Amino acid sequence: MHSEPAVSAHQTTALLTDQYELTMVDAALRAGTHERQCVFEAFTRRLPGARRYGIVAGTGRLLSLIERFRFGDAELTWLSENRIVTPPTLDWLADYRFSGSIHGYREGEVYFPGSPLLVVESGFAEGVILETLILSVLNYDCSVATAAARMVHAAGDRPLAEMGSRRTGESSAVAAARAAYIAGFSATSNLEAGRTWGVPTMGTAAHSFTLLHDTEEEAFRAQVDALGVGTTLLVDTYDVHTAVETAVRVAGPQLGAVRIDSGDLPELVAAVRTQLDSLGATGTKITVTNDLDEFTIASLRAVPVDSYGVGTSVVTGSGSPAAGMVYKLVARQGADGEWVSVAKKSSGKATPGGRKWPVRLLNESGIATEEHIRIEGNDSQGRSLHVDLMTDGVADDRYVGIAGTALAREHRKAAIAELPADAFRLSRGDPALSTTYS
Repeated sequence: MHSEPAVSAHQTTALLTDQYELTMVDAALRAGTHERQCVFEAFTRRLPGARRYGIVAGTGRLLSLIERFRFGDAELTWLSENRIVTPPTLDWLADYRFSGSIHGYREGEVYFPGSPLLVVESGFAEGVILETLILSVLNYDCSVATAAARMVHAAGDRPLAEMGSRRTGESSAVAAARAAYIAGFSATSNLEAGRTWGVPTMGTAAHSFTLLHDTEEEAFRAQVDALGVGTTLLVDTYDVHTAVETAVRVAGPQLGAVRIDSGDLPELVAAVRTQLDSLGATGTKITVTNDLDEFTIASLRAVPVDSYGVGTSVVTGSGSPAAGMVYKLVARQGADGEWVSVAKKSSGKATPGGRKWPVRLLNESGIATEEHIRIEGNDSQGRSLHVDLMTDGVADDRYVGIAGTALAREHRKAAIAELPADAFRLSRGDPALSTTYS
């Protein structure tokens, strides 16, 4: 099992939350209901953008963030000075350590509307205070991973690199690189994602490097001298075809790749491929990085592109920056100690209450046919989807850190392989699997 060292003030995640989480704890403490055992569940009612499946991402990040959810002197002083909660609640927060259990879908798993992605079992106050943190991680990471998985399928066997750090917040950039990697991207331009999560990094030069030099040839020579002939040269600063000729003359036919970041890509890529071959650079690859998304990537299937770099679209979830996750209390112990299923009944937001056990039903060929969720009792049929992620407040080592990220990436491959062919259509439609309850 996994444990974290003592956390310094600047590392704590305790204030990455909304005020009402703490005021609920304050009120529950006053009422004496804060220790009632509860079951909370994170799920989505629908898939954003009418997509056909979602990819779970963020779990490994979340487990570590929960272990660092501590109120140090600085946080407690700020809460006191701003009168956010009462002194008894400050005392409770000073001793806060999540000690409950968390079950859920493995990171990299496929999910659908109603899938109980994360189940938190704890006292009310211990579990409710984590709501904002859980949703902020799952909503963003699942959105990025789902968009990235669609791009990976559209690209086929051509690799994709995540290059969107400049199109999102600095912390989100790291999370997005990790989520895209889990979903099948091969590399990122973000160095922190490489250091923290083991995502392979890549990158060579931007247009500013070419503009720095008196001529494009000088820029190419400087880059080749520094990085070798296997580098990738950016050829669309001025005239693409002149740049390609210069690139091959400078690096020779062993030039690693050329990158195109603008223009009519289908026509331009075909012309560049022909030009490279005519210059003897038959092994030189072509990568494109011009505002790509899953739809433009799919449109380039018949074009001789070798790899893609995706920025804005992947870090913004390709038009769906949040996955629509909610965090709800679904069961609690009453004053008499008996368990009670609870759920909202408001129009458009009604969901089944109760502790749930999800399984995926497969046909004889190993293709998924249904997401079945049994309430208040396990179901031995199908592939069980829940694993123990955290026990007594301690995260399972397998699912955190660099190793957990790599494991999630591998699991995503297996989960995707179970989906029916209709799941991969890019058009808007119904979820690829129906969700049933019993």
